[in-house]
Amino acid sequence: MKMKISDKGWKMISRLFQISLAIIGLAIVIFNDTFGKIEGGVEFIVLYFLILFITIAHWIFRQVKSIIRLKNEKERTELLHLKSQVNPHFFFNTLNNLYGLMDIDSQARTMVLKLSDMMRYSIYEGQKDWVTLKQELDYLKNYIELQEIRYHKKSDVQFKSEIENPNAKIMPLLFIILVENAFKHGLENLEKGAFIHIDLTEENNEVNFIIENNFEQRQSPDEEGIGLKNLKRRLELAYPKKHALAFDVETHNYKVQLSIKLK
Repeated sequence: MKMKISDKGWKMISRLFQISLAIIGLAIVIFNDTFGKIEGGVEFIVLYFLILFITIAHWIFRQVKSIIRLKNEKERTELLHLKSQVNPHFFFNTLNNLYGLMDIDSQARTMVLKLSDMMRYSIYEGQKDWVTLKQELDYLKNYIELQEIRYHKKSDVQFKSEIENPNAKIMPLLFIILVENAFKHGLENLEKGAFIHIDLTEENNEVNFIIENNFEQRQSPDEEGIGLKNLKRRLELAYPKKHALAFDVETHNYKVQLSIKLK
């Protein structure tokens, strides 16, 4: 993770330099009165304060570098912690379904294979800083196919993707929160007519993800749970000022749009 200096950090550096220059200026006046009339005194004053200035500047740089390093380490630790919280209960719920399907349904093998791929991705790839868009896309497809098998109800689930550069790098497990919410608040609670439409595009190093689903009126999909808080915080840390997340709630429809300018 690269070192970044915030506006507050630059103000702190500027203030330290101002204070240092003020101290040096005052000391020059005092030293000039003392040594200015001595032969070679001016050269001594210049050399002394040049060394003093370099020493102070070096100290300030080391202090700022240390502060930024600690801040970046804190953000990295927080990101890893947030990624580790990405809905592990889904895996347990799916495993419970597998127990009921294994002896009576041939789809069990398909579910086991897809779940295995998802767990591998979540455990190994999900802990990395970056993955390719293709890897993230495959993960989402596996999740959606598993959910369609799991619910056994007629629904309209569409997932469209158009990616210019499948090897473009992105932080893993960003979209899954939004997809999980669509199934949880929509398809899971609707008896019939449920739909989930997903559109993922990437062009000119910018990703646009749109997901829309319907829900029952008594549901409250706009309530922000831990998953959305998790997502917002990860976006703030990984893509500061390079993302946009918007929610649109109508009578029975819920729509989320996420745009990310890739690094």
